[in-house]
Amino acid sequence: MKKVASTLVSAVMPRRQMLAWLATGAVAATTVGAAAASGAAEKPALDAPGSLEGGAAANLRQLTAALAAAPRRRDFQTVPMILDHPRQWDSAALELLLHYRGGPKQVWDNTDIASPWLNLMRNAMNAQVWSYRQPDFLAVSATHGTCHLALFDEVMWDKYDFPAMIKNQFKRNIFLTIPPAVRGKNAGDFNDPHGLFSPAANCIPLLVERGAVFLACHNMIWEFSHALIAKGHNPDHLNHERLAADLTNHLIPGVILTPGIVATIPLLEAAGYRYIK
Repeated sequence: MKKVASTLVSAVMPRRQMLAWLATGAVAATTVGAAAASGAAEKPALDAPGSLEGGAAANLRQLTAALAAAPRRRDFQTVPMILDHPRQWDSAALELLLHYRGGPKQVWDNTDIASPWLNLMRNAMNAQVWSYRQPDFLAVSATHGTCHLALFDEVMWDKYDFPAMIKNQFKRNIFLTIPPAVRGKNAGDFNDPHGLFSPAANCIPLLVERGAVFLACHNMIWEFSHALIAKGHNPDHLNHERLAADLTNHLIPGVILTPGIVATIPLLEAAGYRYIK
């Protein structure tokens, strides 16, 4: 697994930069080991004012920083049906995810946008961090089905009339909205029933601030493109390859594009992630 993943990264970045990415994982693993040996797991998970990841989550914070710096290509003119080169997806970011040595690590199979998918991820994060004292717990969304619509910006929702694709269950992408009242809450009060860790905070940006990762699926983008063309929701009269590129270029910041979620889940399981269907 490590050999295959390293090969993918070397195809998209110089060797010196690749070693820097891999060093991030090595440093993170060392940090976790030292924390465990010193009894850091017994400390409160949130001991850094204003931080949603927490001062004790050194491993998770390093991963988050590395993922934020990893390149994402969003300037495609066309994309094919099947991606056959690492430059066509976010291979460097995916490599970092596969080499994350903190934990526990959990990957959620999220498909139904009307399901409580964000609520379940939030609840798992809360219990892992405060109940089980696992500040480096990592929750990953393997996003496809209609859930994938939440990973596109409002420009795409308006341009391609996404609400019509989901029978107007949602008029806009509410999953990107941070309620103003929640944003002003104290990050140190994790038991506030209306705070940053409550159901009121079930939105992608706040979960990402806490360290959650959202994976996008190229295969789903390709299928959405086909459906939009078939239904006549194609104002620019783009062909399939160009429409799929337009959607890809409008994934929300921080998302990791994969060649296909169903194919990526086994890689995550081999890297120690627990799969939740």
